[in-house]
Amino acid sequence: MGCLKIYDRKISEGAPVFIIAEAADNHLGNMATAREMIRQAKSAGADCIKFQHHLPDEEMLPDIPMSDNFEEPLYEFLKKNAITIEQHRELKACCEKAGIIYLCTPFSYKAALELDSIGVEAFKIGSGEFTDLVSLRKIAELNKPMILSTGMSTPDEIRETYNFLKQLDANFGFMNCVSEYPPIYEDMNIGFIMALIDEFPDIVIGHSDHTPDLYTSFAAVALGARMIEKHITLDKHQKGPDRSVSIDMKDLTQLVDGIRKIEKTLGREKTVHEREKQIRQWALRSVVTTHDIPAGTLIKSEMLWTKRPGTGIPSRELHNFIGKRAKCFIKANTLLRRQDVE
Repeated sequence: MGCLKIYDRKISEGAPVFIIAEAADNHLGNMATAREMIRQAKSAGADCIKFQHHLPDEEMLPDIPMSDNFEEPLYEFLKKNAITIEQHRELKACCEKAGIIYLCTPFSYKAALELDSIGVEAFKIGSGEFTDLVSLRKIAELNKPMILSTGMSTPDEIRETYNFLKQLDANFGFMNCVSEYPPIYEDMNIGFIMALIDEFPDIVIGHSDHTPDLYTSFAAVALGARMIEKHITLDKHQKGPDRSVSIDMKDLTQLVDGIRKIEKTLGREKTVHEREKQIRQWALRSVVTTHDIPAGTLIKSEMLWTKRPGTGIPSRELHNFIGKRAKCFIKANTLLRRQDVE
């Protein structure tokens, strides 16, 4: 697997999973809300909080189709709620003070230029721009790491964008994604993460999760995702296009805690651990006698069985003692000892 460096954070196999709290436009243009989201995302343990930089007239025509996660046209929503580049500068400074990485999605080349002007060191590219090779070429020329979501893209389109960015010598990673708000679980196909890892072993693969809970994010980590992105909100009842896919800060805390625990479990070595050894002593089974066995008796199968503890002759060796002769009297319901038989 490849390596991405976002500010001073290395993202690669063996490094902690990079957890992105996607604030999106859930601040609804309110800077106090945005700053509180930064504070709480940091408190929850997220590595990064991501905002979106919209210049509506640069990214869309005023009259575009509406999907069912919008209660008003997207153009009008963004005109009311998008924040300015100077406000992004303020949020970036707030993140630096709080000790959490600031990341942002530019939804146009001009937005990327503006973010570049305030010192943003990496870009997140949304699924809608994943196949926009015209814009990707220009953004790649800014020579910053890029994380690209693959929602709504076919495998061939994913290969095309991969090959295109490789030709540009870009530094990038992909996020597995389903762009439904929220997705139905049958559409998630979370195993595609492994297909991405297998096909593109030289880049970092993550998962951008639009489900309203945590399960598929945990599954993604278990399957090898090295980045997790999840929409966040201060209030799940707040209106907005991302309401149905956003988790609150309590959920974010649980997400971070769960991922940190899961990544500790992902080793591939099978060994008997120190804390298991004490359990072996009582939990495994040993060869025991079922009858009193006088000295000189030829031991028959019905005279032996297996019971706990595991401190005697391992039960798997029972057959080796059938037909042996007892050297001394052996009491019933006791551990058989090797020195008890000839």
